[in-house]
Amino acid sequence: MADIVLINPRFEISYWGLEHAMPFLGVKAILPVANLPLLAALTPPEHTVTLVDENVQPIDFERCARADIVGLTGMNVQRPRMKEIIHELKRHGVFTVVGGPWVTVQEDDLANLVDVVFIGEAEETWPRFLGDWSVGRHQTRYEQTERTDMATVPVPRLDLLPMKDYAFGSVQFSRGCPFQCEFCDIIVVFGRRPRLKTPAQIIAELDGLRARGMAIAFIVDDNLIGNKKAIKEALRQVIAWQRSNGYPMIFVTEASVDLADDAEMMQLMVEANIVIVFVGIESPNEASLRETKKLQNLRRGGSLVDKVRRIQEAGMEVWAGMILGFDNDDERVFAAHHRFLADARISTAMVGMLSAIPKTPLHARLAAAGRLDPADDPATGTNVLPLNMSREALSAGYVKLMAELYDADRYFDRVDDLYMSGDIVTERGWRRYAESHPWRRRRYHLLLLLQAAGLGVRLISRVRERRLRAIYRQRLWRAFIVRRDPIVLRIYAVKCAMHYHVHRLVDALRRRGDAVINTF
Repeated sequence: MADIVLINPRFEISYWGLEHAMPFLGVKAILPVANLPLLAALTPPEHTVTLVDENVQPIDFERCARADIVGLTGMNVQRPRMKEIIHELKRHGVFTVVGGPWVTVQEDDLANLVDVVFIGEAEETWPRFLGDWSVGRHQTRYEQTERTDMATVPVPRLDLLPMKDYAFGSVQFSRGCPFQCEFCDIIVVFGRRPRLKTPAQIIAELDGLRARGMAIAFIVDDNLIGNKKAIKEALRQVIAWQRSNGYPMIFVTEASVDLADDAEMMQLMVEANIVIVFVGIESPNEASLRETKKLQNLRRGGSLVDKVRRIQEAGMEVWAGMILGFDNDDERVFAAHHRFLADARISTAMVGMLSAIPKTPLHARLAAAGRLDPADDPATGTNVLPLNMSREALSAGYVKLMAELYDADRYFDRVDDLYMSGDIVTERGWRRYAESHPWRRRRYHLLLLLQAAGLGVRLISRVRERRLRAIYRQRLWRAFIVRRDPIVLRIYAVKCAMHYHVHRLVDALRRRGDAVINTF
């Protein structure tokens, strides 16, 4: 029997981490990492497993020293902290293994620091390693040769995480994406053939989230609609689950922009109570989209603004991923991004500079051209040497664009364009259900009003900047007067908290001087 500790390192402050907003929301982190509870579920029952998410609790290295095996995961942005943890574990003489997205694409960065590395998916290799370890003949490297059959994936061990410390739960329906975006490592790690769990598996995971009091869940698929036929059937089962349980959850997910061309898919997502969809827009520059093989964003059916608006009109807010620094970008691109986001009514946009991740086609192309900075943490914020502007112009333009986008008045003008002038109606599945369940509607509306009021009071009483406090107060009051919709009021209060986080992040970007933090 092995005593196993599995660790997810803390993230540095980032756009999606919402670290500055967490105290207002009464939680410690935005959502749990998906792989720790899954690895625990894959562990044979004769072993004991402890999960440590450093984003919600500190690592007890003395406890780790008593374990037989300590496993570490991590993404690209976590790599500096991964190395710090590995060095401390080895100082304590700990048998250390590492897997996850970063070591999968840059194996030599960590392989010599640990006892065992895992490359790629681990549904087959993790149990095999534990069997090998138990008889004293484990290997130093494991790589799964076949893609995981998602129908065999067990329900994650959420009981081993302090779920009350997270704002969202997380659930995965599928892995893989059919597209070929040059910069993306998803197809490197998970492949281009989307693989789905069965509806029964998905429902079991939703039951687990609900049992732990989670009312919001992020469907973490990198492209939910990669296999449209299969996901439509899964969504129908989710809709049935929602209806039979009184619509206990709302969802956030990710999808490609061709969602706008499938009215049935949008209707099913709305009925399932998906209220926000993150879309990889990347750039309003069509030449840049062709360059990076983001061809799904160039298909017929209207402009990108038209497609975003169709998704919004169906009842889902669109969050956008935007990238600066493609070969076809010059210094005009910053203003183009700003115009696009305003025209598309997108308030929440993760803007970052193009970075080349190892093993991606982009990395191979730029390495061959001698256009990669080999530094582990480049001062300009990206390892890419841009073609049509200087590195300094790219990083300065990026910081300036972030400051402009998240200027409080400009940010809330985009929010108002969608929720006040645009009159978007989210949670349509719940609303239809509530029409025949008036008491549940009243109870839910009361809960939303209390949450919005509580969050608003915390923001107005705790935010130090007087100007921001006044803006939050004025905008919340206007939302109440114009919409008088409890769902919109809670959204607006959350938008205020999200703005405060990015306001602080932009302030840090401006103060870094000669070293820039890339949003990614």
